[in-house]
Amino acid sequence: MNPFKSSLYWRLLVWFCVVNLLVLVLGGFLTRRFIEYTTAVEIDWSALAQSADAAYEQGGVAGLGDWSIRQRHDGVQATLYQDGQPLHPIRLPPSIMQSLPAMLAADRDVVLRPWRGGGVYVAVQPVTGADGRLRQLVAVSRSHTRLRPQTREKILLGVQLLLSLLFIGLVGWRVARSVAKPVQALRDATRRMTAGELSARVNHPGGGRRDELAQLAGDFDAMAERIEALVTHDRRVLQDLSHELRSPLARLHLILDLAQRSDAPTEAGRYFLQAEHEIVRLDRMAGEMLALSRLEGGLPGMQCEPVALEALLRQCAQRAQVEAQARDVRVRVDASEPACVQGSAMLLERALDNLVGNAIKFSPAGGEVVLALDSADGQASVSVRDHGPGVPPQELEQLFRPFYRGSNAARAEGHGLGLAIVRRVARVHGGTVGASNAEGGGLRVCLQLPLAAGAVAD
Repeated sequence: MNPFKSSLYWRLLVWFCVVNLLVLVLGGFLTRRFIEYTTAVEIDWSALAQSADAAYEQGGVAGLGDWSIRQRHDGVQATLYQDGQPLHPIRLPPSIMQSLPAMLAADRDVVLRPWRGGGVYVAVQPVTGADGRLRQLVAVSRSHTRLRPQTREKILLGVQLLLSLLFIGLVGWRVARSVAKPVQALRDATRRMTAGELSARVNHPGGGRRDELAQLAGDFDAMAERIEALVTHDRRVLQDLSHELRSPLARLHLILDLAQRSDAPTEAGRYFLQAEHEIVRLDRMAGEMLALSRLEGGLPGMQCEPVALEALLRQCAQRAQVEAQARDVRVRVDASEPACVQGSAMLLERALDNLVGNAIKFSPAGGEVVLALDSADGQASVSVRDHGPGVPPQELEQLFRPFYRGSNAARAEGHGLGLAIVRRVARVHGGTVGASNAEGGGLRVCLQLPLAAGAVAD
């Protein structure tokens, strides 16, 4: 995952930048105020002027230069002026250089701050030397106290360090709280699900946030909902299967018991044939239940591919010929035009086999089963029509329910799962299925599926 696309990354970056900006601004401000108002030792400008004059008289310009270097270490830029000219060079801001002649001409003590809140002091202090000549101390200091630059830097560093710890602690607490809240909600929901409470949800903690944690909470809720649906479905399928298997197993137990009590081998052989028939029915029912379970769970296990329905219908009709001939039923394919859908050929084949098998079972001897294919308005329509007894109108909607067998179920064997599988296959492919009584008798089941994108009927 690209971190630059992470909203959580940008959130942390913004908070980090805000903290650093606050530390720089407040650190400088508080340091200056600390130096201004908490240092009790103020500069004695008169004593500083006497000291500068003594250094000049003893060592001349060189002595005054050494003295200026020592003062600079204490945070004061200072020199002596005589007759309006500096005895040793000094670097002053341009604005102070412009107003300095007027301050020198005033011939009095001057201590001022040119910029309000700027933290710069300018002092002009007259002093009379031992030779009787008038000189003037010109000094500039960033504070009203004698403080070495190294000391000032240490104070600034200390203040910034304290502010950094304070702000990082506050911001870290806030960020950790915003992260820990959804994580704790996820942990609680996970523990509840582990304990068997499948309805546990996170419910997107954090309001309207859309960062990775909120997305994770949403994914967890979707996963939990999916798991709950699958487990609920599996439980229902297991209950239905256990209910449906009870009768065949009871018959199988009775048949085997009768075979065991039989005296004649021929009689026992007949019971064993019945037992084999029941076992085949059980095996078929279990297979259909497993297929329905996979479809209901949305796990077809197949990849989508283009499927030609006309070829699929003809293959289905060919496979059904053996059973149809045994019942004296004719199977005919009426495909007016080819149609192609996107889906699983295996699942669609299973659905069509179920429809055709049902139609053959309920068709009378000499009857006909018609498989028709048509397409219109982006939909392919596959209908399977028989000429059997049909279905009472009130039962049409119930035909596709698992294990439902209508009033005509006694005419053919089955478990009530075939049409339920057909409906689920249709839903997996984005289609629908419905049943209606055809004109002239018989039942017509119509399976509608969306045509594949770009599919053109020839």
